[in-house]
Amino acid sequence: MKIEPLHEREDEKIKCLVCERKCVLSPNKTGLCKNYINIDGKLLHIGYGKLSAIESRPIEIKPFFHYYPNSTALTFSGFGCNFYCPWCQNYHLSFSDLPQNPKETSPEELVELALRKGDNGLCASFNEPTTLYTYLLDVFALGKKKGLYNCLVTNGYFTHRALRRLIENGASGFSIDIKGCPKMKVLGTIDNKNVFRNAREAIKLGAHVEMVYLVVTNTNDFEECYRWIFKKHMELLGEDTPLHINRYYPMNYWREKETPVERLLMLKEVAQREYNLNYVYIGNIGSIKHETTYCPKCGEKLIIRSAYRVLTWRLTKDNKCPKCGTKIPIYGEFKPF
Repeated sequence: MKIEPLHEREDEKIKCLVCERKCVLSPNKTGLCKNYINIDGKLLHIGYGKLSAIESRPIEIKPFFHYYPNSTALTFSGFGCNFYCPWCQNYHLSFSDLPQNPKETSPEELVELALRKGDNGLCASFNEPTTLYTYLLDVFALGKKKGLYNCLVTNGYFTHRALRRLIENGASGFSIDIKGCPKMKVLGTIDNKNVFRNAREAIKLGAHVEMVYLVVTNTNDFEECYRWIFKKHMELLGEDTPLHINRYYPMNYWREKETPVERLLMLKEVAQREYNLNYVYIGNIGSIKHETTYCPKCGEKLIIRSAYRVLTWRLTKDNKCPKCGTKIPIYGEFKPF
């Protein structure tokens, strides 16, 4: 199969095509995320294998509630970002430059570590995975060959070409943050329509998607914004794609107050009742009730979670509700207690 290039030449400059920022790089210059550089007319990935963290973590913490439930993933990250959200909880990684002469972790070393630790998969998280793009291609291809699943926690701002190649190389799970709506200008020229476009494309290509809406007080919590998010979710992703409505806490240099719990409860009600979304969860409040999966047809409690682990699993072997037989969308195998 021919591999499409992820850049275009513009005289001495290069347009990076890893993400929708499409940074135009002058010779010897990096783009916004600081991980790709124009050297002699070639796009080089200087962040390849330069990891800021490696840690085994429950899949539910990502959050993934319908993807390889109760498993663990060796989670890893790089440096930098292409968004720089002012409320970023991992700003110490996302806002940092590549360190000088860091140790490079090869794909073989990372996959071997996951197998040695007994993890079920690999997950690029903490900072934005677009910064590790070509590394992910190699890691995921090797991980898949070794029987591991591959997933990302991402802002979903890949180009179409980059997204397709990720999935072709073994990426099967995407936890995608939707930052807001078209009229939200805090993050500059970001087009949130592209995020939904990519989420839809990932589903069409056979991957699993869960959306995360961090509700930032006085920023993306106004009615026009949340209704746009819910409408696009239903129209483009469908009623069975999980939506996590998460509580924001002040972090980095954003100092709005934490999201009122009452606001989150109201948003969940609107998403379910007015937009007919079947699997809506509330995160970052420690509520078992709002992290439980209920049958959308009969209301039966099916999967009870707490502290990022599954406490009770009541689905049949073919992932159906034992009471009414409704099929519950689960990607991958449930890891028994």
